[in-house]
Amino acid sequence: MVDWDVRPASVVDVEAVAELRALVLRDDLERLGRYDEQRVRQRLRDEFDPTHTWVIEVGDALAGCVALRQAEDAHWLEHFYLAPHLQGRGIGSDVLRGLLERCDRDGALVRLNVLQGSSARQLYERHGFTLETEDPVDVFMVRKPA
Repeated sequence: MVDWDVRPASVVDVEAVAELRALVLRDDLERLGRYDEQRVRQRLRDEFDPTHTWVIEVGDALAGCVALRQAEDAHWLEHFYLAPHLQGRGIGSDVLRGLLERCDRDGALVRLNVLQGSSARQLYERHGFTLETEDPVDVFMVRKPA
């Protein structure tokens, strides 16, 4: 088991998170014919809001991030990235479990989208997310409160 911690994000995290996003999504975006070196980073920069984002750290190093944004009818789980060398060690499940417990206390639906063919979809399904709709690039999932 890896020791990790979560802290609130700040505006100074945006570039490190943009780099992490590019690394994590590259294989799936290339498979889908959608990888663009600049666009993958710029989309994160354009959407990054530290008020509802947390940084996952292992030691003192950035290891991942996750955002939970409240919308009108649900919370949106966004920008959930974990460094590839740390995936499969339970960190993502632990972080996700904590966020979902919070949403369950609020009685809130949680929505997300994941790229078609992404292995992350299995993580979300294990935590109760089901298919809502999909298109050639994205799978939109929803989870009802427990």
